[in-house]
Amino acid sequence: MAFYYNEPSHTFSEYLLVPGYSSAQCIPANASLRTPITKFRKGEEPAISMNIPLVSAIMQSVSDDNMAIALAKEGGISFIYGSQTVEQQAEMVTRVKNYKAGFVSSDSNVRPDQTLADILVLKSETGHATVAVTDDGTANGKLVGIVTSRDYRVSRMDPATRISEFMTPIENVIYAKEGISLKEANNVIWDHKLNALPILDNNQRLVAFVFRKDYDSHKENPLELLDTSKRYIVGAGINTKDFAERVPALVEAGADILCIDSSEGFSEWQKLTIEFIRKNYGDSVKVGAGNVVDREGFRFLAEAGADFVKIGIGGGSICITRETKGIGRGQATAVIEVAKARDEYFEETGIYVPICSDGGIVHDYHITLALAMGADFCMLGRYFSRFDESPTNKVMVNGNYMKEYWGEGSARARNWQRYDMGGASKLSFEEGVDSYVPYAGSLHDNLSITLSKVRSTMCNCGALSIPEFQSNARLTLVSSVSIVEGGAHDVVLKDNNITPVK
Repeated sequence: MAFYYNEPSHTFSEYLLVPGYSSAQCIPANASLRTPITKFRKGEEPAISMNIPLVSAIMQSVSDDNMAIALAKEGGISFIYGSQTVEQQAEMVTRVKNYKAGFVSSDSNVRPDQTLADILVLKSETGHATVAVTDDGTANGKLVGIVTSRDYRVSRMDPATRISEFMTPIENVIYAKEGISLKEANNVIWDHKLNALPILDNNQRLVAFVFRKDYDSHKENPLELLDTSKRYIVGAGINTKDFAERVPALVEAGADILCIDSSEGFSEWQKLTIEFIRKNYGDSVKVGAGNVVDREGFRFLAEAGADFVKIGIGGGSICITRETKGIGRGQATAVIEVAKARDEYFEETGIYVPICSDGGIVHDYHITLALAMGADFCMLGRYFSRFDESPTNKVMVNGNYMKEYWGEGSARARNWQRYDMGGASKLSFEEGVDSYVPYAGSLHDNLSITLSKVRSTMCNCGALSIPEFQSNARLTLVSSVSIVEGGAHDVVLKDNNITPVK
């Protein structure tokens, strides 16, 4: 006979937080949103933590290299979608890792015998104004000069002009020797009012650049998430089909953390994928797994070696798994049960495996509820798809700007690899839709408001950190009538187009 749960599963909208005592020190400015994303042993620090509890979903319509850069600046991690060729995904990861670093390997290099036309082509490809002139045109050749936009005027120069005729020669270039610290390099940049400082070895060969814009960026984004080499941290999605080819390429490209993208993670396929990673890389490569909705699913993936576990089946705004297959669970109930399982596992083993709530987020306060219920961080798709930084088109629909948004289970994504179907090579039916979401502007502006709400609510509950919030939080189920009461009601909302009667 089938097993029946005694209680119905619930969504985030069915819960509210009951506020608690907050001291005078409990103000949003003092609240920390730092949270682990990889497992760790009791008394130790996680290999990777985030400065905000948000990651972007492994979706074509959400997470490319532009989104990864934008989110890393804010302190979170983007998981670049895996439903593309291995080479394309690895290139995206590489672009993120090269975008910002204390010491950046040059990707704009020419020989002195090339021409202004070559400079213009290179600039159109990379968007970079600073070009290294090396003896052999490589990133590690002997530096003979530098070209910036101040060295030429397109309207006044023949495109055939040789670079050696207008470059700033090495004897006039301020540079530093390999071994200089990042702080010292930035001091040189500021003392000499430079935009870029070349770093050379003892043979005058180019090692790297340090850019003024990177220093400015850090001042503007104090929570930005960087690795030990001062590069942005980036994640990447993998599947249970081509992991033997995809994982090595992503690791080589510099991906900091991987995540198995699957509609349902309580599967031997995920265990085999994790085993491959552990056999070939040990614990040096971090990988999350999922999705699951109960204690058994969490235990299975934790024991298989996952660094974090994702929760949620069918709760995404573009996901139709529940109505097509009849599987899933209310997201709030799933998070609560898996959080209890995580805590039990921690007590038994001394290993803390972070959990991620994936799906079911409609309003900003749902993020806060997910954290209160035990989630260490949330994965969001629709939320991030609305912003300038998402990879989809901005279109006009019925007079309003919208952004395209489609699920990985839709026919448009053609992402059959995320479904464990044995030898199948195509989707037999859809589990996601193709849609639009209202355009919302820049990620930074919207995210600042969202996180302000989270910090404010934490303080209402007397907490200044996520662990403290989870310990202090008191949650109550609300009735359907109470949900109506919680919004604007029994009033006529003001229409700014109405002219007052005098």
